[in-house]
Amino acid sequence: MFSPKSLTPEEQATYEWQIWVPDFGEAGQEKLKGATVAVSRCGGLGSVVAYELAAAGVGKLVLAHAGNVKPSDLNRQLLMTHDWLGKPRIESVERRLKELNPRLEIEAHAENINDENVDRIMGDVDLIIDCAPLFEERFAMNRVAVEKQIPLIECAMYDLEAQLTTIQPGKTPCVRCLFPGDPPEWRREFPVFGAVSGSVGCMAAMEAIKVLAGFGEPLYNQMLMYDLRDMTFSKRKIARRPDCESCAQLFA
Repeated sequence: MFSPKSLTPEEQATYEWQIWVPDFGEAGQEKLKGATVAVSRCGGLGSVVAYELAAAGVGKLVLAHAGNVKPSDLNRQLLMTHDWLGKPRIESVERRLKELNPRLEIEAHAENINDENVDRIMGDVDLIIDCAPLFEERFAMNRVAVEKQIPLIECAMYDLEAQLTTIQPGKTPCVRCLFPGDPPEWRREFPVFGAVSGSVGCMAAMEAIKVLAGFGEPLYNQMLMYDLRDMTFSKRKIARRPDCESCAQLFA
């Protein structure tokens, strides 16, 4: 696990207001500074996650996102800009995050996560945030999280709906417990507003901050679900599956 790092006077001034939060304080900020967080896809969801973590003072981000910026990215992928159309998305992500927080260490990968590269990219981080649209990527991140017991924030949205849970391997359901197989009806492209992506992205970043700093009550064994069409929010209990192909044998 990561080690806390002492804050510089500049960092103390930058993060002063969040250091005032009860149960967080300077000790919590030092834990964030010493942490490495991986974010898969910096699109409509991951852009906001990465931005909020950079703003909060997480010390290092490992980011994976392939492809070049295209016009349809610009309504929701807030780390992409019009002047970067046709250029690599990951370069725009790194540039924008460094403008916000020049102290941030970034390990940028111009590739999307799969079962072949996930260990190399995410096998040595303190926490993973799954912002990927495809279950192939989500299952790959789940595997490395379960095998290495890395906390995983699982979040997704569709239309005006979103869901969020925090996975602690061995103590909570894993992604395969919730989705044993690739849902046949799921599509790579789907209707969504940037504001919906941004809302769950902010909450996912807050879950990560709570887990890393060790305060508050993360969404362990709970799924937060909401529909912004009528502003309804609910939480439901979720449980591990004893026949889960990913975590059942490791945590029997």
